[in-house]
Amino acid sequence: MLDMLTRWYQRRFSDPHAVSLVAILLGGFLTIYFFGNLIAPLLVAIVLAYLLEWPVMQLTRLGLPRTLSVMGVLLIFAGLMVMAIFGLVPTIWHQVGNLIADVPNMFNGLQNYVSSLPERYPDFVQPHQVSTFMITLREKVLGMGESVVKGSLASLVSLATLAVYLILVPLLVFFLLKDKEEMLEMLSGLLPKNRRLTSKVGAEMNQQISNYIRGKVTEIFIVGIVSYITFAVMDLRYAVLLGVLVGFSVLIPYIGAAAVTLPVAMVGLFQWGISPEFWWLLVAYGIIQALDGNVLVPILFSEAVNLHPVAIIVAVLVFGGMWGFWGVFFAIPLATLVKAVWNALPATEPPPEEQVEE
Repeated sequence: MLDMLTRWYQRRFSDPHAVSLVAILLGGFLTIYFFGNLIAPLLVAIVLAYLLEWPVMQLTRLGLPRTLSVMGVLLIFAGLMVMAIFGLVPTIWHQVGNLIADVPNMFNGLQNYVSSLPERYPDFVQPHQVSTFMITLREKVLGMGESVVKGSLASLVSLATLAVYLILVPLLVFFLLKDKEEMLEMLSGLLPKNRRLTSKVGAEMNQQISNYIRGKVTEIFIVGIVSYITFAVMDLRYAVLLGVLVGFSVLIPYIGAAAVTLPVAMVGLFQWGISPEFWWLLVAYGIIQALDGNVLVPILFSEAVNLHPVAIIVAVLVFGGMWGFWGVFFAIPLATLVKAVWNALPATEPPPEEQVEE
């Protein structure tokens, strides 16, 4: 066993460039793991800088100085965000309030339906089973209510954090875009000299992360808008809120789509009951998810779809458990990074030992 591990180590880490690559990645992982909360504004700024780098580059190619290009793109982006906040947030907040007000009616309707099951299916459902189920469900609902109250109190504290983000993040984005080359040169001076593999993997991942962030934002908008239009045409309640939820559900591959199915189905069931409209809603939602997974995602993430779905789900669970939201958001790029690093590490056999003549 020890000999096998020794041979594997010599095969993979005989090159000092490979050792430098693993050391740099390990240092970055540990930094984010232990100090992720402290550098969260920087992480947000890096994501936004990746997102806005493309329009900045287009303006610089037209002959505009980079500083003016950065300022123009940031002003346009800030204006769009303000329009979205003041146009969308009040509607979402209003629909959230209406949904919370309708929860008791939803619960009563569910209770009446479940209570009728022993009469409809006496061979399968017993009255004591219904009573146990409703008691458990009532406790869960009360627990959710307490969580909402605690979350509302905690949100007052988070307002201070939000204010800090609104000040720090735009400044960080501006300087990351404006002084990009200088910062990369300074970072390069801090890295080990034996970084041939690091430069190779870094160049590949830089392009992939840039494409991933732009693609993910595009996917959120397309899926959210299509879902809202579909729900609005079907006259589903809380269409804006559910459209936003479906749009943001694409942040978590596979798991997000499955999780958002529950509120969509519950609202449709409460509004229409077991009716043709309810089944048409599920069919429409299924078509949206199928088109997203089989058409939109392959177009936007041509490199990422080379990963097996099981690998993506494992990446979401592992990196999400390690780094929370950021681990979930970057699960696909991180899985691609692991794959790229593994392929970049040398896999040559060590020179065979001289055989002893008998």
